[in-house]
Amino acid sequence: MMPKADPLRRMALVVAAALSMTAPVAAQTPVVNDYPTVARADYVFGCMSSNGETREILEKCSCSIDHIARLLPYERYVSAETILRTLQVGGEKVAPLRASARHKAMVADMRRAQIEADILCFQ
Repeated sequence: MMPKADPLRRMALVVAAALSMTAPVAAQTPVVNDYPTVARADYVFGCMSSNGETREILEKCSCSIDHIARLLPYERYVSAETILRTLQVGGEKVAPLRASARHKAMVADMRRAQIEADILCFQ
């Protein structure tokens, strides 16, 4: 017959067993946060400039960039932003960029992410 275990010791063993079962899963789950803080802040400032500078808009704009970051890796976000800014310049020098199917797809991906974020965060 086994001796009765102390309740605190028993609880410690249960917690240790639970942690040992979840630790490998947590270690395997990568945390995706590849957007630098300055990029997130820049997005939020621009968003607030367009929508109002209230606490409610701050929360909605923060939600928006967080959602976009979940959908698009930072590298793809930067590429699409660069294309959009370049297209605003206009002129014949950007015509090849405007005609490129690859660049159109990159911008379309970002716009879809922004629309999805707007629906989720601004409704």
